[in-house]
Amino acid sequence: MVIGKPAPFVSAFVDAVDEAIREQNPSDGMSTMQRGWIAFCVTAVLITNSICWARFERASLGTYSLAALSWMFRHSKMPWDELLVASVRVILRHYGITSGSLVIDDTDNPRSKAAKALAHLYKLRDKESGGYLWGQSLVFLLLVTPKISIPVGFAFYQPAPEFSAWYKKEKALKKQGIAKQQRPPKPPAHPAYPTKQQLALRLLERFHAQHPTFRVHCIMADALYGTAPFVDGASVTFGGVQVISQIRSNQKVRLHKREQQLPTILIPIPVRPTPSASVGAKRSSPSSAVPGCMSVPTKPNDSSWR
Repeated sequence: MVIGKPAPFVSAFVDAVDEAIREQNPSDGMSTMQRGWIAFCVTAVLITNSICWARFERASLGTYSLAALSWMFRHSKMPWDELLVASVRVILRHYGITSGSLVIDDTDNPRSKAAKALAHLYKLRDKESGGYLWGQSLVFLLLVTPKISIPVGFAFYQPAPEFSAWYKKEKALKKQGIAKQQRPPKPPAHPAYPTKQQLALRLLERFHAQHPTFRVHCIMADALYGTAPFVDGASVTFGGVQVISQIRSNQKVRLHKREQQLPTILIPIPVRPTPSASVGAKRSSPSSAVPGCMSVPTKPNDSSWR
């Protein structure tokens, strides 16, 4: 498909984003050329399903050259920090969304081994092959509502070089059977290299500052963020909201003023077979209990369980 000019709905959205930016700071608005450039790039992404200046140029039949598109991206004084915030404001206002839930997660973005100029590159653990690859790691914040679910923030994660060197040596010494007292201690945290939990808290604080009137029902994250500093900090940021996280298999649980290991509490509970209502029908087979998990009987007739 040939792109002669930006799609009308894309241009209208970019104009609305520019108005939202000017509402917060009139000096940070976009020029006519900048709005046209962004509108064309968004249209080209939708048409070509890629982010590639060469494909954008071919799709426009040379109307927008590769050099001009790349120059605008690298040298134009665009309000990059305000674009995502203003876009979220426009979407929330358009759909009338005033409340929702926040989800914290992280993902790895593999890159080529030849990529050296990209920011925040380091050696990642490949979960599928068990080996290592070159790439980036991102922590992102997702807004979930009954109408839409959209990303509202992200941050790049990169471990401190001294921590990576210590971890590599620690793994080798541990494999050799050297006692912990004889191994080098873990290096102190580096303020220039925050952890994923710290990045997640910053994303939550930033969202609260950017959308102070938005009501958050709960915050969800996986087991990596199930630490006391993150859970307490996230709850305090939004006025004591509930924080839901996965529980690690070695998690300690306080029960009756006493700390216990999680496997000793979540013991298998057998579920009795439910008799059938019809005469002569076979009874349903009892469900097998999963070791280390608590079995909970379902209520198929209760709509709230669906």
